[in-house]
Amino acid sequence: MLNIGCHLSVSKGFEFMGKQAIELGGNTFQFFTRNPRGGKAKEIDTKDTQALIKLMNENNFAKILAHAPYTLNPCSKDEHTREFAFQTMSDDLKRMEYLPNNLYNFHPGSHVGQGIEKGIQLISELLNTVLWEDMTTTVLLETMAGKGSEVGSKFQELKEIIDNVQLKEKMGICLDTCHVFDGGYDIKDNLEAVLEEFDKVIGIDRLKAIHINDSKNPIESHKDRHEKIGEGYIGIEAFERIVTHPILKDLPFYLETPNELDGYAKEIALLKSF
Repeated sequence: MLNIGCHLSVSKGFEFMGKQAIELGGNTFQFFTRNPRGGKAKEIDTKDTQALIKLMNENNFAKILAHAPYTLNPCSKDEHTREFAFQTMSDDLKRMEYLPNNLYNFHPGSHVGQGIEKGIQLISELLNTVLWEDMTTTVLLETMAGKGSEVGSKFQELKEIIDNVQLKEKMGICLDTCHVFDGGYDIKDNLEAVLEEFDKVIGIDRLKAIHINDSKNPIESHKDRHEKIGEGYIGIEAFERIVTHPILKDLPFYLETPNELDGYAKEIALLKSF
């Protein structure tokens, strides 16, 4: 069975998102932990989280994925921005324990002129501050498109971040199909070679989730503009290979395509048909 869902709004609560995922034909979902541009998160309603856990258990859900706000940049040269990243991630990971054994994803950030190595150092330092031994959440670094001074568009950069993290067992990777394609990895015509390189550099056991998005731009464009499945430069045949690949097919897939809910339902049905 394909484990698939889309990005949903947390505004109406966790149980509501779970029911919405089922109505759309999915068995998982992704949500922002708070406003994607930052700010304070809603108070946790334990009855709501328990209701979601019950719903997930009854409906064979895959792990759900919490997404950090876009404004979280742990490798900024601005101290206040780095402090925001620390406060936000610390709070998010504590809150995730109300939904144990799930996934938390964040963009590694932009080094804004400090250089890749300094960026990697600062990201690792944050992770060494916010992770703790008894936490149940797996924290995922997202593969990036490489626009501007983004860290994480190369597998080697993600590897170096994890290498510098003390609690490596708490870490994984979320591979974004649009981002890796825009970053120069040919998942359209050479998926096998990309996965082999991922395994050689990072280790395929670190791959915990897929953001499944087409791209509005050709390979190595470094643009990061998502497109609906089959309507971009990656194309429908490549997505059939991705969701049926022996290494990938049992992972959770999360749609972030430019869609309303009815569009997500159609894409979920399309991908499940493979």
